[in-house]
Amino acid sequence: MPMEKQDTIPKLIKRNCEKWGRRTAMSMKNFGIWQKYSWQDYYEKVKYFSLGLVSLGLEQGDVVCIIGDNEPEWFWGEFATQAAGGIATGIFVDSIPSEVKYIAEHSDAKFAVINDQEQADKFLEIKDELPLLKKVIYWDPKGLRNYDDPILISFTEVIKLGREYEATHPGLFEQNVEKGKGDDIAFIYYTSGTTGLPKGAMLTHRALITTSQGFISRYPLSENDDLISNFPAAWVGDSFFATIPHLLTGARLNFPEEPETIAEDTREVGPNFVIYGPRQWESLVSEIQIKMIDAHPLKRFAYNLFLPVGHKIADIELQGKTPNLFWRTLHGLAHLVLFRPLKDSLGLSKVRFAVTGSSVLSLDTFRLIHAIGIELRQNYASTEAGFISSHGKGEIKFESVGRPALGTEVRITDAGELLVRSDCMYGGYHKDPEKTMASLIGGWCHTGDAVHIDETGHLIFLDRLEHMGELSSGIKYAPQYIEGRLRFSPYIKDAMVIGGRDREFVSAIINIDFAMVGKWAERNSIPYTTFVDLSQKKEVADLVQKDLVRVNGYLPESARVRKFVLMHKEFDPDEAELTRTRKLRRDFMEQRYKELIDTLYEDGQEINVKAPVTYRDGRKGMVTTSIKVRSVSEGLAKNG
Repeated sequence: MPMEKQDTIPKLIKRNCEKWGRRTAMSMKNFGIWQKYSWQDYYEKVKYFSLGLVSLGLEQGDVVCIIGDNEPEWFWGEFATQAAGGIATGIFVDSIPSEVKYIAEHSDAKFAVINDQEQADKFLEIKDELPLLKKVIYWDPKGLRNYDDPILISFTEVIKLGREYEATHPGLFEQNVEKGKGDDIAFIYYTSGTTGLPKGAMLTHRALITTSQGFISRYPLSENDDLISNFPAAWVGDSFFATIPHLLTGARLNFPEEPETIAEDTREVGPNFVIYGPRQWESLVSEIQIKMIDAHPLKRFAYNLFLPVGHKIADIELQGKTPNLFWRTLHGLAHLVLFRPLKDSLGLSKVRFAVTGSSVLSLDTFRLIHAIGIELRQNYASTEAGFISSHGKGEIKFESVGRPALGTEVRITDAGELLVRSDCMYGGYHKDPEKTMASLIGGWCHTGDAVHIDETGHLIFLDRLEHMGELSSGIKYAPQYIEGRLRFSPYIKDAMVIGGRDREFVSAIINIDFAMVGKWAERNSIPYTTFVDLSQKKEVADLVQKDLVRVNGYLPESARVRKFVLMHKEFDPDEAELTRTRKLRRDFMEQRYKELIDTLYEDGQEINVKAPVTYRDGRKGMVTTSIKVRSVSEGLAKNG
């Protein structure tokens, strides 16, 4: 089948069956053994389950909701629905009955495909409130033997019905697949609903396939590659970055036995591509550090000896440079002794492509993953706009989310909002024309994200537009983004960014990290007595200023930090300046330090404050000190 005719997901499955037949398409670990399914098995499961649904009354345009762990049946149910001209929708596995009811009711679901007894109980509790629901189809019968509600039917029984239906309707499945069009709605993805009730974003076959094609253009996969299905199947990211790429390329899709066994099962599979969220990458780094604490002294020695080599190579390559022969030779030795066995123990020895799906991954984690020889890249996508941008090979910038994807046009409005236009965009919100009209205007998708494009064409994700601050000029600025980036500095413990509609520019109040700056001062022969004394040293201000210039480089010129002060004390939760989880109590701080903030904006040079101090010998006292207001001098910091 020519590529241009493979415009629906079921057509891709049919093509793959014809092309690869008995080749393994999926593997599912069950009772410790990997069960393999060929493309022929895959096609037949989809075919007969689809015909079974039709025999039970599924019609074109009907919705089937699916809830359960990532297992082959989840996807066979989805694709079978689409093959019959229906629309699938997913429900997150930990949803409570009221949440399940909302999605099933809002989507007008006629059928539910579920995992097990736990999910069956949810539907049995709410079935009387869902008059459109015809059948609840379960694939794991454990615990359901004595359930006799007529609404329940097993997955295998529906497949059996499909085989019987084919006998009286030969060729119907193939006709249904052929009738499908790229512009048909394939799936309704419900958002998390953090700002109200979940919205159902309708995605066509074309949008899903085009998005994944753009992804594959950055991460070329083949039928010889292995993928791990580790994102919730109800989330659009699973389709974008795992399931549809698997269908487009023929790469094998592997399912862990349980969510708790993902790490062990990943090691057994040895995937060629992995995509984890920031927390998973940070957990991986923690696992490395824990392994080293418990390791043999010789292994710990090798880790401490060679990790700096990995960091050196990573830093050189992240700057777009090529290491010299000396460092390449040393890195080759480090790879043999440390990095190759370390990656193997993590199940990442075969990884060619590694992706994080967020811009909030810490710099230390990012550098360590690169240091052990894994080229970690950033991705940026949304349910409504599809695959927006990604790092390409050799152009990784930690602070960015990469360049726009193939076939994706981007624009930044005067308010700083990112607009996207491509064939990846969604088809609107289900039953919500008003929100659809507010999101899709003139062929452009309004993302609601505040984004800056730097001079190299990379997108810098700042924040949600609604979380941005605004200056008197109407210019938007990103307080949490700036604060977060400043905290990546080893010399900055905390920061509070100031702005507002009655102010012309952005400024910052900064806490130094006393331990780190103290060590730096000692190495550079800079004498000091107390935190207060050290914080007001010109050399320390110049040191911090370099980080301010670094962060300013990621920002639009009109939203950069122009003035700053170094605080004489740390922000303190005991003084109600921070919450117990160390989040800034911004309104309280603005009132408490009103005089200091006014000085920043009234061209003041310094302000006198009284502060308690603890000397190195344990004595305590009170000092009066002068906090200096400093301007961010780009030239001074760059030359420094």
